[in-house]
Amino acid sequence: MSHSPLARRVCLILVSLAVYNTAMADSRPLTSLEGKTMGTFYSVKISGDLPEDKAHLQQEIDALLEQANNDISTYREDSILSRFNRYQGGDPQPIPGGMADIILVAQRIGRATDNAMDITVGPLVNLWGFGPQKQPVTIPTQAQIDDARQRVGLQHLTLTSNSKGEWLQKDLPSLYVDLSTLGEGYCADVLAQLMTRKGITNYLVSVGGAISSRGVNGQGMPWRVAIQKPTDKENAVQAAVDLQGYSISTSGSYRNYFEQDGKRYSHVIDPSTGHPINHTLVSATVIAKTALEADGWDTGLMVLGTEKALKVAKQHGLAVYLITKTDNGFETVMTPQFKAFLQQEAKP
Repeated sequence: MSHSPLARRVCLILVSLAVYNTAMADSRPLTSLEGKTMGTFYSVKISGDLPEDKAHLQQEIDALLEQANNDISTYREDSILSRFNRYQGGDPQPIPGGMADIILVAQRIGRATDNAMDITVGPLVNLWGFGPQKQPVTIPTQAQIDDARQRVGLQHLTLTSNSKGEWLQKDLPSLYVDLSTLGEGYCADVLAQLMTRKGITNYLVSVGGAISSRGVNGQGMPWRVAIQKPTDKENAVQAAVDLQGYSISTSGSYRNYFEQDGKRYSHVIDPSTGHPINHTLVSATVIAKTALEADGWDTGLMVLGTEKALKVAKQHGLAVYLITKTDNGFETVMTPQFKAFLQQEAKP
């Protein structure tokens, strides 16, 4: 069994969204700030003059992302989320407001997708070797899968709010919450909010595969991003969209996987079966008002597969673009809401 490298997993599985460059020269200043967070990369592009020193803005960005890691990272043993996961009691535990925002969105999307998007699926993710533990070296047995599934379920998690703050409670001591599915979207929103507080009105923020935007680029046009073809090879563009101040995120099954005995096992785990997905949907892109929202929906739709994903997308009026693998290559389908953002599309 061979696992794809971590860098490839966290950087490329959602790199289906990349800045789509034009041949035109910038007509206004463009400032770029970049760095690393949550095992992936972030990028902030600002069109127009900066209201403050670039180095100071970089420090503020890094400080916000560091705080997010301290709150929700499962790779940090001392994070608030890791401490909650280790806690074996049933009393409500205080959590930061940002963490509560993520869980609230996760619960809502979980209900809308029949729990296909499940932030408690961590035991199964770890069992299949895609979590912090990076195990196993053999395919899990059905007994192991059944055991892990007993420790999974959004119904075991309760979020409450009162005058003293936000509280998280579990009725299953071994419940393991993993917010990495929505972490990139959350962080993109955090940085977008920072830009707004600074009075910056033209920016494109990306954290991993989640992107948030506002205003226009250096040419005075809406920020344009590209959706990558779902292949292991070159970063070929499948479609390009103008964000128009919206956010976008992609989930895919074609980058992070392992192979054994000629069979490919995706990192995307279906909570209803405990197994990696085995349908033909390979990429799901969602455009929404916030990156957190887009990041949550794309995961749930990816688990559901093309037919069920389209049904859910239509029920909730989502802007969705799906790429499905066929015997002859790929097929694409989009909702009318997504088509309003589409600028160009290559043949699958």
